[in-house]
Amino acid sequence: MNYEIARKLIIDHTTKSDNPDTLLNRLQQGKAPIPGQITSILLSLKIIFETLKTENTIDKELASSLYQLAIKPQKLFIIGRKAGVDWPPLLNEDLLRISGAVESIFLGIWQT
Repeated sequence: MNYEIARKLIIDHTTKSDNPDTLLNRLQQGKAPIPGQITSILLSLKIIFETLKTENTIDKELASSLYQLAIKPQKLFIIGRKAGVDWPPLLNEDLLRISGAVESIFLGIWQT
């Protein structure tokens, strides 16, 4: 995977509302992510980090998608939990990893 593919994957997961299988749409519907979806997102975020770690700016579209990916899944997870959704056991930790990876992109230092 290269930077352009990684960037597209992240943007598609946050802005394509017509695709029911984006991470945000699945969580909003009370559905677990598709197998491998979290891994693909994390890999994409790592590639974006590696590409941008020395850059001083991030384009607006990507920045918006990164922000949404860091904030919305956690909110949807909590809403689902309160509504009685039986989330996979490690989903919360995976969503925290995504938030940490996004934070790393903005800081320019990978957070472990």
